[in-house]
Amino acid sequence: QESMHAYAANVYTTVIEELMKGKQRKFIAVEQEFFRLWWDMVATDTQKQQVHQLLQEGRLEFVIGGQVMHDEAVTLIDDQILQLTEGHGFLYETFGSRPQFSWHVDPFGASATTPTLFALAGFNAHLISRIDYDLKAGMQKNKKLQFVWQGSPSLSERQEIFTHVMDQYSYCTPSQLPFSNRSGFFWNGFATFPDPPKDGVYPNMSLPVTDANLHLYAQTMVANIKERAAWFRTGEVLWPWGCDKQFFNASVQYSNMDLLVDYINKHSAEFGVTVQYATVSDYFQAVYSRNLTWEIRDSQDFLPYSTEPFQAWTGFYTSRSTLKGIARRASSLLYAGESFFTQYVRKHPEGSICKCKALKQLQSLRWAVSEVQHHDGVTGTESPKVKDMYMNNLMYGMFNVKKLMASIIFDINNAKKNGEVYSSVYTKGSGKPDVDQYVVVYNPLAWNITTFVMVSVSSEAMSVYDELGHSVPAQVQSSMESQSTYDLYILVAISGLSYKKYSIKPLDDKHSAFIGSSVKYKRRDLTRADQQSQKLFPVVNNCYQIVFDQNTNLMHSITERETNQTVQFTQEFLEYHVNGDTKKGPISDNYLFAPNASAVPVSKAVGLEVISGNLMTEIRQYFYSNVTSQDYIYAVYTRLYSVPEGYDGKLLCHRIEQEYSVGPLELNREAVLRTSTNLNTRQLLYTDNNGYQMQKRLFKAYVNNTVARNYYPMVQTAYIEDDTTRLMLLAERAHGVSSQGNGQVEVMLHRRLWNNLQWDLNYNLTLNDSSVVRPVIWLILGTKAVTNTLYQTGGLALEHRPVVMFGALSGDKPKLPRQLQKNSVHDLPVTLPPNLHLQTLSIPGWRYSSNHAEQVRSIRMGKQKQSDADFSRVLLRIRHLYEAGEDPVLSKPVMVDLKSLLKGLGSVMAVEERSLTGTWDVNTLERWKWKTAQYPGKRFFNSTETSEDFMVTVHPKEIKTFFVYFQAQ
Repeated sequence: QESMHAYAANVYTTVIEELMKGKQRKFIAVEQEFFRLWWDMVATDTQKQQVHQLLQEGRLEFVIGGQVMHDEAVTLIDDQILQLTEGHGFLYETFGSRPQFSWHVDPFGASATTPTLFALAGFNAHLISRIDYDLKAGMQKNKKLQFVWQGSPSLSERQEIFTHVMDQYSYCTPSQLPFSNRSGFFWNGFATFPDPPKDGVYPNMSLPVTDANLHLYAQTMVANIKERAAWFRTGEVLWPWGCDKQFFNASVQYSNMDLLVDYINKHSAEFGVTVQYATVSDYFQAVYSRNLTWEIRDSQDFLPYSTEPFQAWTGFYTSRSTLKGIARRASSLLYAGESFFTQYVRKHPEGSICKCKALKQLQSLRWAVSEVQHHDGVTGTESPKVKDMYMNNLMYGMFNVKKLMASIIFDINNAKKNGEVYSSVYTKGSGKPDVDQYVVVYNPLAWNITTFVMVSVSSEAMSVYDELGHSVPAQVQSSMESQSTYDLYILVAISGLSYKKYSIKPLDDKHSAFIGSSVKYKRRDLTRADQQSQKLFPVVNNCYQIVFDQNTNLMHSITERETNQTVQFTQEFLEYHVNGDTKKGPISDNYLFAPNASAVPVSKAVGLEVISGNLMTEIRQYFYSNVTSQDYIYAVYTRLYSVPEGYDGKLLCHRIEQEYSVGPLELNREAVLRTSTNLNTRQLLYTDNNGYQMQKRLFKAYVNNTVARNYYPMVQTAYIEDDTTRLMLLAERAHGVSSQGNGQVEVMLHRRLWNNLQWDLNYNLTLNDSSVVRPVIWLILGTKAVTNTLYQTGGLALEHRPVVMFGALSGDKPKLPRQLQKNSVHDLPVTLPPNLHLQTLSIPGWRYSSNHAEQVRSIRMGKQKQSDADFSRVLLRIRHLYEAGEDPVLSKPVMVDLKSLLKGLGSVMAVEERSLTGTWDVNTLERWKWKTAQYPGKRFFNSTETSEDFMVTVHPKEIKTFFVYFQAQ
């Protein structure tokens, strides 16, 4: 809102006005969040008319068209798709326009997921800028900044995209003038916060173009154009004019530029250059029409990103861990809320909940989750004030969606409306049911899930029952958080997209929950630990034996019981000490990681408590700076589950769940958990791109900054392996991860920094983050075959843990119907095979026609404005989780009968296959086919198999998007 006031609203207002004045003028716009704020709150009817006209003339062009320009390193694929879909839905509904080019100029490094997503969204070309400085220099010299990128090994040429990397000048106009000590080309100066200047005179306004300097100005511009032309294969040069926070006073911009453009074109014979205003589409059209043959780039990404030898942008993989965690929890709650609401609308047409209000509640969270994907959002590279805005918007949206889910449950069960219901996502201490309370647990995944949910209770003596009055396995134990409460773990087995109700009652001798018994071990001084004699004790379930050493209170080894393979396994917390004084050398900040030296072990003493019960053993390790310290700085809670007969506990048994408590840190410390094994990994690490595909990370030695340049983002998955055994890490928020030694993997969990770099101080970009963070990581150890079958479902099971809601009825006890009514949501689960993920099931509410000609016609006739949200169109996405050839069984294509899959929601009448964001019918989508040595024939391109009988085949790594319509009830 402050940016809108200071400059952003003025960008759109003045640019539209200036474009109307000169037919040759053009402009591109990216982020829809700002444009929508202007459109809804500022734009007049005349301005809106002008926008429609300029879009039709191709002089105003939306590129990317998402809500934001998303970060590529630490975002999850689901959230990238959400924010893109959110922006595209608005643009198509309002203007009938569909962006076809990207302008991903500012994210810090480039992921290989992005080109695939943009291809699936119907884009014809992709544009990036920030890649390693030394890599860019080589590509520039050899004219290799343009290539056809096959970002996905499985989709390869079917979803390839032409990619343009900007040269060393990147996306801002070079402002140096050889003939003046004033800057050039930025005639409107720089935006001022919080208020625009009253007199319209901004700081640092560039030297105006005059008759006296026109020739010199033109020479400067031409020289830069020619320098850049030498780095590209075609005669066209993309010359970006603008930068961050520009064009808020567009009249002074265009009037100066017009003079230059006209002058150069009048003297084009002398200069050897002609110039024209262009959009991204104009540029790519010109390059495409040259019909050259382009090199193919495989699925290797451009991460990490360094700007010079000591500037590795790998710190932001971990910065503001709390924000990263909340952003993912919000995304997961939104995912659950969307499918819950979709089922409610389909199955309860007579329901009492106002659908329009419910859609607004979901939209508030769609907006918040979309906005935080910005490359200065979830990255943690914003000032504390902006971070608080993201947090507030996420919390507000989550509150809305929890409220909606709770009211749906109330409505379905026709509960008395005078009761209160409060709901909570799975977080510790999220609610304390006392006597005769009930919890409702919703499984948002389209698979049967068996897991534990944790509820805080006030006494150890508890029993848990399902709706039929059967006792449910549960374990209660002292809380890790507080002295006065207990943690109650309930074993839940719930089918896809379904919920169950459990009542929690005070003790009933026959069926009480198991009580976990605690053994506390003496705190051990690591500096004195006898290396020779080990006092080992095991903790066992059906899948693993974990051995601890009582001499140190540390983990010693893990045996995978099926193969009887034992891996030496130790974990320790270390801290990198970093410099904050620019006079003393390279600094770490929100973006950069610049360690002074190797990481230093943190604790000299470890305390241990083991809580064992029939269902779970929890090992609590507390790390102290020395033997006498009062407070611990770090803690690890490791949980090993035992699953009773009759439950499918494969995933539950195979995961070693770890929760960490880290902080508050001292200043200029970066905290890592290093896991060391005796696996001969040759220092090879595998990490994921955005939870979509894996990248192989070879350890590279550099002259400078080797530690930081070998850090990579882990969004959801990382692993190390030797010839037989793999150690898999699954995460619920993004972290930096690295393998700094053979058999090692380290995860950066937290950072607290302060520095005196002027730029950071100006924007309050110090990372003095004194919080305590509580990330969770699941470890899976086993053969490649076993981990292969578990890591995809495991990562999603961690991401989308069941939503737990509490019912607390005032007065009467909740009436739990013995047999639920026929039409309840429990009816028919939605179930997919384990290699397919139900990525989206939602009611977007868009009012556009899925017939393009009709949509364009109704916009021209101004019909779009009146209608209400459309609740009849359901958006469905299905994603194949495996690469081709990755697994003998799970990598096969899968046939899905959509009618049968969704029969619980009603009778499917029609299915339309759409592009990724829904705006194209795949049968009419024809993307440009760029010529490569592999495919010399240049042809338009689209491929899809649609069938009349609602059967669809999903191939490895495909993401299929559908509009589904049901028979009216």
